[in-house]
Amino acid sequence: MEILQAIGEWIVGFFGFDDLMEFLENKTFADFLTYDGIKVLIRPLFPITLVLEMARGLLFKSFGLGNYKIPFFSYVLNAFIGRYLSLGMTAICIGFFEPKALFHISFTWYWFIYGYIVWEFAHFIYHYLAHKVRLFWCLHSTHHAPENMNLAVSYAHFFLEGPYADIIRASICILAGLPPAMLFAIMFIDGTWGAFIHIGDHLVKDARMGKLGNFMLSPAHHRVHHARNVQYMDTNFCNLLNIWDRVFKTYQPELDDVKVEYGITREMKPNHFLDAYFGELVALAKDVYHAPGLVNKFLYIFMPPGWSHTGQHKTAAAMKKEAGIG
Repeated sequence: MEILQAIGEWIVGFFGFDDLMEFLENKTFADFLTYDGIKVLIRPLFPITLVLEMARGLLFKSFGLGNYKIPFFSYVLNAFIGRYLSLGMTAICIGFFEPKALFHISFTWYWFIYGYIVWEFAHFIYHYLAHKVRLFWCLHSTHHAPENMNLAVSYAHFFLEGPYADIIRASICILAGLPPAMLFAIMFIDGTWGAFIHIGDHLVKDARMGKLGNFMLSPAHHRVHHARNVQYMDTNFCNLLNIWDRVFKTYQPELDDVKVEYGITREMKPNHFLDAYFGELVALAKDVYHAPGLVNKFLYIFMPPGWSHTGQHKTAAAMKKEAGIG
């Protein structure tokens, strides 16, 4: 009975119903218009949509349960470790950098626009480095390992990626003057949208979002980001506003004649959790071990994935150049 009770409590917590019930018991309906109220209302939408996505896939036999294996085990492993490390790193960055901020802004709607643009820049920096520095790619590659797209992929992360990402994002935002309350509000919006852009293509076929896709990052843009097609590699690093992808020339819309192929370029066992979670670290360790000289060992860690001391590079940039893609 205790096991069943624990499972029931986990399910209620996963869907966010515990916070919703507590809010209904202790607050008025007017409180739902507050920031905390909106968070409580929005939180269950993602897991409910995830269940609907899985149910539809099972009904129409458009996917196998194995497609959810990597995200599921990543979620279980990261449920406590990654979450608390990320919160801890964010708190440390706020405490350390807030006194050193260039200036401080107030929590108003116009400064919120500024704050979100700064956040997107910080997210771009973290995400770009995650693809261009091999050590960071080892932390990020778990998220790209699944060979299909569904909402559960948003849970597929190496446990150290969140803390590394939040150190970069929180530090830049706090130094740029964002108050902690605004930072947390933006992180909530970013996290919510960042989850929904992984919606499965068997649930939403065309996810370009029409005119909105011209300035917002749509699920179609993020599907391109998760592609291993040479045309699509290392593009669309933003999360909600694609402004910085356009500024830094990494913007890439989905093309009708280039079907997205999900996954990473390294050959790996399909839907194999341990290979997805640790495979890139093992490959890096082998390259460092066999590399001649300390300089090359160091370069393997910090050069882009695919870099080789032999000069026979398989980086995204080298592959695009070889394919004649500018």
